[in-house]
Amino acid sequence: MSKHILSPLPGTFYSKPAPDQPAFKKVGDTVAVGDVIGLIEVMKSFHEVAADQAGTITAFIADDEEPVMAGQALIELA
Repeated sequence: MSKHILSPLPGTFYSKPAPDQPAFKKVGDTVAVGDVIGLIEVMKSFHEVAADQAGTITAFIADDEEPVMAGQALIELA
């Protein structure tokens, strides 16, 4: 049964801290509770998205720079 990390806010999802930086996490990486997995940008303000559960990333549901809604699944975990 898969688990999901959800967006805490509506805004734009970013999987990298900056365009020229590597992604916070990638498919196959393990995450622990509290690990930063991305950013949500709301009106030029960036908010870290931290994992609220542990697991291994099996898929990114939201693409980098994709608009997302609060409660939308961003990442699937196994």
